[in-house]
Amino acid sequence: MTDTRRLFYLDNLRVALTMLLVAHHVGQAYGPTGGAWPIQEAARAAILGPLFTIDRSFFMSLFFLVSGFFTAASYDAKGGRAFVRSRLLRLGLPVLVWAVLMVPLQIFVFGAPGGGAKAWPIDVGHLWFLEHLLLFNLVYALWRGIRGSRTPAVLTEARPPRTWAILAFAVVLAPISGLIRIPFPVDRWVYLLGFFRVAFADVPRDLAFFVLGLVAYRRQWLSRFSSRAGRAWLAVAVLLAALIAVYDLGLYRVLPIGEPAWGTLYVFWESVFCCAACVGLLVLFRDRMNTHGRLARALAKSQYAAYIIHVPVILAFQYAVLKLPIPPLAKFALVTAVSIPATFALAYAARRPLHL
Repeated sequence: MTDTRRLFYLDNLRVALTMLLVAHHVGQAYGPTGGAWPIQEAARAAILGPLFTIDRSFFMSLFFLVSGFFTAASYDAKGGRAFVRSRLLRLGLPVLVWAVLMVPLQIFVFGAPGGGAKAWPIDVGHLWFLEHLLLFNLVYALWRGIRGSRTPAVLTEARPPRTWAILAFAVVLAPISGLIRIPFPVDRWVYLLGFFRVAFADVPRDLAFFVLGLVAYRRQWLSRFSSRAGRAWLAVAVLLAALIAVYDLGLYRVLPIGEPAWGTLYVFWESVFCCAACVGLLVLFRDRMNTHGRLARALAKSQYAAYIIHVPVILAFQYAVLKLPIPPLAKFALVTAVSIPATFALAYAARRPLHL
């Protein structure tokens, strides 16, 4: 049976994740992050450290899960050729435009690199997500085309994964991620073919959650998780987030855990936390935020454009407060507070001309 109700809560969840992404990127200039960012303040707010750890452990994977859900729905509605054409336009075109714009910026603003072909990647920055999503979509379309009529066109209501199955998935995913991170640590980016930006440390988790989104759509899992289970998983996620925050902010001095033990513990923490946060937030938004008022509709319509354009908006505000004599945490709060509404307002104005 197909649930024909509008899934407002998934729109609202994507808006919330985009706002979190904006805050995460604002913090790149003011907190102890391992990632690169064009603007770097000398003073750092240590309290932002756990924010990066917690954010990066789940929010892009949740983006991929929701995207997988809508990928399967879109293919069912459009069919193979129309689906591929729409994905190339919606995902591929923004990446292409961004890459073209970045080339002169890399040469004349950020400085032309030297040292051979490997020093000249086309940096698509945060649009790596669209690159990966486009690849996953095209592979899914190929798989559906090969299967043909053997792929069911109807949805089936199936029991959602039980607690033991979710934990088993997390336990299996953790060592896979850990093994990948031996040659490719967190925040090490490579450019396949000079333009496809990949952080292999996160690929197993992100790909797994995209596939889970496909399955969740087909089996209608999101509507069948019980509210009680969702609350329990959300409580687990909050507890795990609190534990990592306390450890990062000082407990490590009292209870030091050296490598490689810490790396092993961390990947298991990350996998369980990611699963708990994804289930908990999906059920929370389904139960409490499955409505659309005027503002929510505007934000939902602007979410995709906001994702694409948020980085230059952030950089503009970060540059504006660069010499402001206030602590880094205050700058983080200020820039986040203005960047989120400014990004969505600009996205709302630009989405129709840009066809986003």
